Amino acid sequence: MQQKPSIHVGRTSRGATDGRAADARPARSIIRGSRYLGAISYNDPRVRVRLFTIPHAGGGTSVFRKWTDAVPTSVEIIPVQLPGREARIADQPFVRLAPLLSELAEAMVPHLGVPFALFGHSMGALICFELARYLRRAFGASPVHLFLSAAPAPQMQRRHRAMHDLPTEELLEELRRLDGTPNEVLRSDEVMHLLLPALRADLTLIETYSYFPDAPLACPISVFGGLNDARVTPAEIAAWREHGSGPFTQRMVPGGHFFAYDPRGPVAESIISELVRVAGVIP
Repeated sequence: MQQKPSIHVGRTSRGATDGRAADARPARSIIRGSRYLGAISYNDPRVRVRLFTIPHAGGGTSVFRKWTDAVPTSVEIIPVQLPGREARIADQPFVRLAPLLSELAEAMVPHLGVPFALFGHSMGALICFELARYLRRAFGASPVHLFLSAAPAPQMQRRHRAMHDLPTEELLEELRRLDGTPNEVLRSDEVMHLLLPALRADLTLIETYSYFPDAPLACPISVFGGLNDARVTPAEIAAWREHGSGPFTQRMVPGGHFFAYDPRGPVAESIISELVRVAGVIP
């Protein structure tokens, strides 16, 4: 029988702290979470909330690496390690969402005794949204907050041509337009030979996805869009509102499609500030 984690958010206690002055305390005990989650603290009372992060198509955990230095000890950042890239480059990437959700949930459930939030950028936003719905259906678990960026709401009609089956040169040209991959990487046949299989698989996952209606999520939802993002409009960002029955926040920030990763930027600061607030009200 599958375990159903209990997630509780209590009232603020007088002794609550965000952990910023905890440098003299013992270091966190670390355990290996799984091939998806890497290292996770174990039985550390300072960790009050965990943030699982999922990047854009073709992206890896490295885009969130600097976030761990920007949070107090009460918040733990856990970048999800998807197959087919970085440390898992030898693993076969997924081309369909359903089996990925099943494996991710299985990896996460043992660690959901601590309240958790999800943040996904672009492809990661779609995965996080469906992961939240999957965890609710299968385990009765709910994030304390769902953060999304640079993605149209899933019920919206696709406006752009499919990219996953484009010839390589055309795909590289699309990547140049998105301005998220350094030119020296795009010009390196050797590097792109390593990166393209995961990228094509991720694009296939996105472009073959079929939305199905379900009850709105109960958690707060915050969605970020780039003011200069040619792929996602403010209306497509606003359309996420119908997927939550709780508080909804839409924020447009400077930048193109890859605006979210700066650990000192407005997206990270907004997410971390909210999680520090949540950590302070957990008994």
